[in-house]
Amino acid sequence: MHHIIAGWKFLMNKNHDQNEIILGVDTHLDVHVGALINTAGKLLGTLSISVNTQGYLDLLSWASSFGELKRAGLEGTGTYGVGLCRLLTDNGVSVFEVNRPDRVARRCRGKSDPIDAENAARSVLSGLSTAIPKQHAGACEAMRIASVARRSAVKARTQAINQVRAILVSAPQNIREKLWRVKASDCVKACIKSHKFGESPLLITLQSTLKCLAKRWIMLSSELQELDKQLEQLTQSHAPKLRSRFGVGPNTAAILLSVAGDNPKRLKSEAALASLCGVNPLPASSGKTVRHRLNRGGSRVANNALWIIAMVRMRSDARTRIYVERRTNEGLSTKEIQRCLKRYIVRELYPLILGDLENTGELLT
Repeated sequence: MHHIIAGWKFLMNKNHDQNEIILGVDTHLDVHVGALINTAGKLLGTLSISVNTQGYLDLLSWASSFGELKRAGLEGTGTYGVGLCRLLTDNGVSVFEVNRPDRVARRCRGKSDPIDAENAARSVLSGLSTAIPKQHAGACEAMRIASVARRSAVKARTQAINQVRAILVSAPQNIREKLWRVKASDCVKACIKSHKFGESPLLITLQSTLKCLAKRWIMLSSELQELDKQLEQLTQSHAPKLRSRFGVGPNTAAILLSVAGDNPKRLKSEAALASLCGVNPLPASSGKTVRHRLNRGGSRVANNALWIIAMVRMRSDARTRIYVERRTNEGLSTKEIQRCLKRYIVRELYPLILGDLENTGELLT
């Protein structure tokens, strides 16, 4: 009797697996293309939908008509596919992030939206795509948005003062000596307070342009102060443990939290976070040569945030200075020491990131 029940359960599970279907989606700005395969790898069909709520519901209804939809692979879960990703997750579908197909495979099979969607589904079926996408909802998403705006404001402000200095370099000598200042804020104030240079078209245009660029610099500085205030409040409220570490400021904390995402359960270990930040050494051994190389992937913004923390600690943290001295005596260069420090910093900060999100209720279960 026991064997009969076990056999019946096996057949039920087998039939259940046969009814499962896997969805792959190639996402774009205006149109998404979905492809369905079964667990045997057979292509069941493709469908193009509009990028709106009704289109998402049509895709879900179409897919469910073929069987039980449990898994889906999406390209661009953080950009074009974020809306569809949310809807599928809310309906109990496990969504996995799919990277772009390998270029060698693409050259062999060709390129089209249905092919890319089918490849996305097959990568989930084969187990190649296992990354859980970010939720893009919560404090981490707020930090990411503010950080994006801050980086663009910093670049634009730097560009404005560089243009002011470039114009002053080629300006008439008396004007250059009158307005040139070493400190950026002093140079901008001098341009704002400048009086009429002369009556010629060159001098009139020169004065108006310098004042325009100076006002732009002041406006961007005001934006930066407001964004810094937002990041300070967000990180102090949602990441007190992370902020308590030496060298971790509001900007670097916000960047690292936005990389982890509002659902850090997607990071199985601190090594996963190191990979996302591009600080994990990659094996590059061949034959008798055993070595590792630098990881040039991952989030370069997060990599830069770790570099800033490492530089602050190398200058001001006694423990880090002792480590740097020891490694220097061992023959390591400054860049090699910085790479080691960034990896150790990730190991130190990973549990703090998880702890902060758990305490604030951001960790999704």
